[in-house]
Parts: sequence; structure tokens; C-alpha cells
Amino acid sequence: MKINQNTVLQGKRVTLVPYTSAHVPRYHEWMRSEELQRLTASEPLTLEQEYEMQRSWREDADKCTFIVLDTERWSGQACADEDCMVGDVNLFLTDLEDPTLGEIEIMIAEPSYRGRGFGKEATLMMMSYGVTNLGITKFEAKIGQENEASICMFRKLHFKEVAVNSVFQEVTLRLDVSDQEKRWLLEQTNHVKEKSYTELKLPAVVLET
Repeated sequence: MKINQNTVLQGKRVTLVPYTSAHVPRYHEWMRSEELQRLTASEPLTLEQEYEMQRSWREDADKCTFIVLDTERWSGQACADEDCMVGDVNLFLTDLEDPTLGEIEIMIAEPSYRGRGFGKEATLMMMSYGVTNLGITKFEAKIGQENEASICMFRKLHFKEVAVNSVFQEVTLRLDVSDQEKRWLLEQTNHVKEKSYTELKLPAVVLET
């Protein structure tokens, strides 16, 4: 989605940056994992297919994607994006009859970052971005029944289970963003700073002039 191609959202634990070609090799490495393929219901792609997917997601109007970085490692440009990557978060606007409905996905691919609040903060940041920038008022999350940690996290974010698909062994959770929920969401993310990705990636000498 072009709307976020120059957007950086910096939180306490995580920083969200647009998905670029520089991130593809690391992402491709993650998705060779059978565990991640199972948890995300994904099929393995070749590296070239992964590059094509990245280009498509950047252009498609119904997909908003951010790469999740470790803020502590990344801040101050201590390391390149690809060396600070921990996962990704996505919003899919796939209901043509209801553009206010967004399907949200979160993946913390690096095992050492799971269970530490990175997924929760990234999800809250993406939800806040969806509400304030994309006009989203309803969120859905479709999660494999075996992924208890993810189901538990979404329930803590006020999502309610609305359906179970026994064929795909998938649970659908939903959150309708009332005025009260919106206030809560914005309070949870009032620390987030929005920055320009282009400016952050400029060489230091350019920033000084």
C-alpha cells in the first residue's frame, strides 16, 4: 500500500517500517521455517517470488504491511533494518462491500522475541494506524486453533471469538471499534512517534547540511 511507503512508527519495543526489497532476503529466510508456514498458513516461495510479492504488496491498495524492528537495536541507526527485523504486521482490506473492515495479522518470526510484548505493541500500533489513517472501524483476526499464544494476545486486546472453521482449523476473532475502544487504543499508542522513512535512511552527512 503506497500510503505507508514512507512511514515509520516508532514505539517503545518495536518500530514499524515499510516493507522494502532490502527486507526480502531475511523475510524469505524466515518463511523457509515449517513452523512459520504452519502458523501463518503459508506456502514456501522462491526468493524471486518473494521479491514479486513484496512489489505487489507495496502497490496493492488493499494490503498495508510493516516490517517489525527491535527499536532498541535500530534506534540511532545502530544497525541496518535487516539486522533488526523481528517480524511483520499486516492489514488486509479485502471486503469490497465494507472498506471499514480490516483483517489484521501479526508474526513475530524471531523466537527469542516471542512472549516479550513485541507482538502486542506492534498489533496495537497497526490498529491505531488503521483507525486514524485508513478509516478502519472493525478488525478481524484469523488464527490457527493451535496458536494459543496469538489467540490469547488478541483476547487481551478486547477481541471476541466469533467463528470457528473446523475445516481450516481456524478461529476468527473480531473487535468493533466503538468510541470507547478508540479512546483506549489511542491511549495505548500515545507514545508512538511517526517519522519519515526517507529522511531516516539518508546518509548522516546529508542530514547535517
